Amino acid sequence: MSDTIHVYILRCADGSYYIGLTEDLEGRENAHNNGRGSTYTFLRRPVRLVYSESYDSLEKAVGRERQLKRWSRTKKKALIVGDAATLKQLSKRRS
Repeated sequence: MSDTIHVYILRCADGSYYIGLTEDLEGRENAHNNGRGSTYTFLRRPVRLVYSESYDSLEKAVGRERQLKRWSRTKKKALIVGDAATLKQLSKRRS
């Protein structure tokens, strides 16, 4: 196993996002586009890598993947485009 695990976000042809883990970003994107990624992306090809983060442990990467999967579409988009102000606003706890 590689020392680096990537959490990645793909933008699917229908505009939806897919979040996953890999050791090889380019290879994983190609696998998704060739129909060997997941059932979700198989039906929404082509996909494009729009964001990734690197981690030195699988445990940290899995934790981040789970966190991102719970986020709203708007919050994911803010992360992807690097909109720190919107991300901060969306991250405030609602009372």
